[in-house]
Amino acid sequence: MNARKYAAEALGTFWLTFAGCGSAVIAAGFPNVGIGLLGVSLAFGLTVVTMAYAIGHVSGCHLNPAVTVGLAAGGRFPAGQILPYIAAQVVGAVAGAALLYIIARGAPGFDLAGGFASNGYGDHSPGKYSLVSAFLMEVVMTMMFLFIIMGSTHGKAPAGFAPLAIGLGLALIHLVSIPVTNTSVNPARSTGPALFAGGWALGQLWLFWVAPLIGGALGGILYRWLSEEPEGLVTGSQPAE
Repeated sequence: MNARKYAAEALGTFWLTFAGCGSAVIAAGFPNVGIGLLGVSLAFGLTVVTMAYAIGHVSGCHLNPAVTVGLAAGGRFPAGQILPYIAAQVVGAVAGAALLYIIARGAPGFDLAGGFASNGYGDHSPGKYSLVSAFLMEVVMTMMFLFIIMGSTHGKAPAGFAPLAIGLGLALIHLVSIPVTNTSVNPARSTGPALFAGGWALGQLWLFWVAPLIGGALGGILYRWLSEEPEGLVTGSQPAE
């Protein structure tokens, strides 16, 4: 049933947003034993690894509008399912950010002015990188993320290792791009925290929809050109209804 696929996407994106962004909001700068950028990068990668094994057979475990669009552009996902998948992902991301907000505000000194793991450019980039730099980083990183996903889920790739390749790929992406944009490559992940941070985070949210969607489509098209042999849809174990 498609309803189960949508529920799986919502739950998986909830986990990615809550645990990934939670690692940044709660654990990254914790006094003396904070996990830092390396820990946050690994946390995002681990959310994908764990969910890919848990729900990959149900929905394909996209957890990301850019992945859904990229897989469709690569011929590996039905276009008619794009909007329902994206809607489920955004709902899950907002729910994850809401729970994170409720928990995080329980600490003395919590302040949304810190950004609440939102993505940004210019004055709101961790490294003060420009709009152009942020755009290019998000496009290229999302393009390569889709390339990794398409390749690792190909029928001729080593069986059972796709979640590890995809999760490690996302961790690597974060290691490189956190200083530039705080790493999005996922419009749903960006939307959840931005709704709570408000202000500049909402004002800059457009970039973290436009750039990842462009990058995702490019990655899907590029891999489709590179490997013309058709493979099964990435929608779970059931054919799309």
